[in-house]
Amino acid sequence: MNIHEYQAKELLAKWGVPIPKGIAAFSVEEAVEASKQLPGPLYVVKAQIHAGGRGKGKFKELPATAKGGVRLAKSEEVGLAAAEMLGNTLVTIQTGEHGKQVNRLYITDGVDIAKEFYLAFLVDRATGRVACVASTEGGMDIETVAHDTPEKIRTFTIDPATGWGAHHGRSVAAALGLSGDLAKQAQDTAAKLYAAFIGTDASQIEINPLAVTDDGKLMVLDAKVGFDPNALGRHPDLVELRDLTEEDPAEVEASKYDLAFIKLDGNIGCLVNGAGLAMATMDIIKLNGAFPANFLDVGGGADKEKVTNAFKLILADPAVEGILVNIFGGIMRCDIIAEGIIAAAKEVNLGVPLVVRLEGTNVELGKEILANSGLPIVSADDLGDAARKIVAEVKKAA
Repeated sequence: MNIHEYQAKELLAKWGVPIPKGIAAFSVEEAVEASKQLPGPLYVVKAQIHAGGRGKGKFKELPATAKGGVRLAKSEEVGLAAAEMLGNTLVTIQTGEHGKQVNRLYITDGVDIAKEFYLAFLVDRATGRVACVASTEGGMDIETVAHDTPEKIRTFTIDPATGWGAHHGRSVAAALGLSGDLAKQAQDTAAKLYAAFIGTDASQIEINPLAVTDDGKLMVLDAKVGFDPNALGRHPDLVELRDLTEEDPAEVEASKYDLAFIKLDGNIGCLVNGAGLAMATMDIIKLNGAFPANFLDVGGGADKEKVTNAFKLILADPAVEGILVNIFGGIMRCDIIAEGIIAAAKEVNLGVPLVVRLEGTNVELGKEILANSGLPIVSADDLGDAARKIVAEVKKAA
């Protein structure tokens, strides 16, 4: 789960991380009022969407010459900048061509920057540890730095058994090329960021830039924070920060039924149990010349209701021209799934080809139930057979 920049900064401030003062605004009037509460005379008006590259982004509704989603503004310019951003669609390198509508702003005080750095804490799945990534090239896309000057990125991991130590802080300061008081500030800030990472069960805390101001202070000027969704049960306060308008409506709907769902750009809907099997199913559809319309994992304990809701999600996509169900029944019995498929097909008034491949517990009973359903369900013997059949059925129906 991701949160907005202003939420991330408010959260990190509670852990003692140095954050410049800022105020969230949901209207032009609130933005103007926020600027009056800040020292000024220069402010930063920042569009709040779950995507990077806001400063270089463009608004669909504004001329191509218009400024992006992060703007410097004097007091009399804050209202104009807010009016141009709120309610309009910002397109960045991370949003795709559709962009995201800006519904929130963050007004911060202007900061005189002497130097910018990059600092992040991430989950390193290869080592099973938290990784700290530091670079002297702050303010830039870290992907560009990694491609052009990878030697300017330093990465080290923290042993979960011992946690953060003074030597880690010294490594951060050295990676950023800092000494003296700034090195001490870097060590302190990094330690607090790590504490926040562990304390909130975060999956990512990215600071870009971490800046040195003209008066020698180290400040977090931008923060991107995401959390492990599996740990949110321990953090009801963090769940309250979720902004559903930033998420795909279908994925939000899927989460209500504990379905793992991601919409894709193809025409063949997939209903599978198990993430690995779902990935293999999408691959074999592509291998047979078609494209999956979604990733959908119903999990190991799906019942009729869950399968019905899964069908509804798939069919809500007008691009879907056929559905492939691929179920391996271990904990999940094939006869129960077959009954769920039939009930779902009847309830949603299925109007596209449906191919079902069942394997595992009670598979023969499951196939018999499907065969006697009276519905035009095509049964497949294995995954390869299922993929070939759904592609052929979709072409036949076209």
